[in-house]
Amino acid sequence: MPQMSPLMWFSLFIMFSIVLILFNQMNFFSFKPMIMKSSEKSKIKKNNLNWKW
Repeated sequence: MPQMSPLMWFSLFIMFSIVLILFNQMNFFSFKPMIMKSSEKSKIKKNNLNWKW
């Protein structure tokens, strides 16, 4: 098996890095959060805990 030159390794690293960044950005920006109505917000119960140290 022939050895790869350092420039080939570097270009491979750059290519995989770009693919990883693009994949993460696509996943991040494809998520569409649900917008809750004001009536649904009032249904959420908040549980306040008093911590005693």
